[in-house]
Amino acid sequence: MPLVPTPFDAVHIGARVVVRYRLGTDPQRPAEGPSMTDATGDLVARTDSAVVVLTRRGEVTIPRDRIVAAKEIPPRPSRRGAPHLAPTVAELQRIAGPSWGAVERDRLGDWELRASAGFTQRGNSVLPVGDPGVPLADAVDRIEEWYAVRGLPAKVALAGPVGFEPADDSLGAELLRRGWTAGDRTLNLTAACDAIAAADPGGPDVRITADLDDTWLAAYSQSRAVIPDVTTTVLGGSPGHLFGSISLGGGLAQKLGLSTPGSRAPRPVAIGRLGLAHGWAGLGALWTDPGFRGRGLGTRITAALAARARADGIHLMHLQVEADNDVAIRVYERLGFARHSNYVYLTAPG
Repeated sequence: MPLVPTPFDAVHIGARVVVRYRLGTDPQRPAEGPSMTDATGDLVARTDSAVVVLTRRGEVTIPRDRIVAAKEIPPRPSRRGAPHLAPTVAELQRIAGPSWGAVERDRLGDWELRASAGFTQRGNSVLPVGDPGVPLADAVDRIEEWYAVRGLPAKVALAGPVGFEPADDSLGAELLRRGWTAGDRTLNLTAACDAIAAADPGGPDVRITADLDDTWLAAYSQSRAVIPDVTTTVLGGSPGHLFGSISLGGGLAQKLGLSTPGSRAPRPVAIGRLGLAHGWAGLGALWTDPGFRGRGLGTRITAALAARARADGIHLMHLQVEADNDVAIRVYERLGFARHSNYVYLTAPG
């Protein structure tokens, strides 16, 4: 499993990591012994000079100047089966949460409150996983107050098995009792990066970069309204991210039998984004110019991003798609994604 450099200050305490580090000079170790070793476990502490990893054999303190390479890896699954289907509903919510940024994040016990000036529902909703640390009714009161201060409608992303009903969940029942409305049911799909990369149909080159540039953002702005500074903060707010694009100048467009309206200068006509967190890659912001649809460009970008994630040692992917978008769901399932769970947005009245 390849290791990639990891800035430990960007990895949250509690994340599962593997760290390769140089062994110090040890008079008890034979000269021909190994010079490096790996520590795999939970990151429990870090200082300017060292990190502490809780392994099966106990805590290991690793001086930072001895670290050769490291990476965050997926949490140990609670269920058997294919690795991408093994996480529980709650575990997948924790995994997927950081893959989409937010301007502001706050904690209510284990719950996370996110606000981004109204840009995207994911960036402006509560991730209610775990214990809020207060009685349920008090937790809802605090949520309503927190969003009211920011001039935003209180919103909760409530997850459950595929087809679940919010009223059957204790939090969902409390919100519905208060007059909150449920809508925008969304499917969580998961897959192995290998399967998605293998579905690559071929085609034009895909440019992949870790930086959000103006041309990518200009293409993204054609799919939804953007908010200066806020949008870039959200798109660039994951622990890691990759931005993919296909740009078609006049020559390449003609080669593919396509026409480029207006300028012949290269411009992105298809884009996609991966948010990297907890050893998973979260696919989002997938868009193709209406004049270039039906040519497999979205599939090409998805497969290329999966291949890049796999090359970086990430083997699992997730994405969110509206549950009533039958066309998109069929495309994703043909690629190799499977239905894992649902979530529903509940929004406070007024």
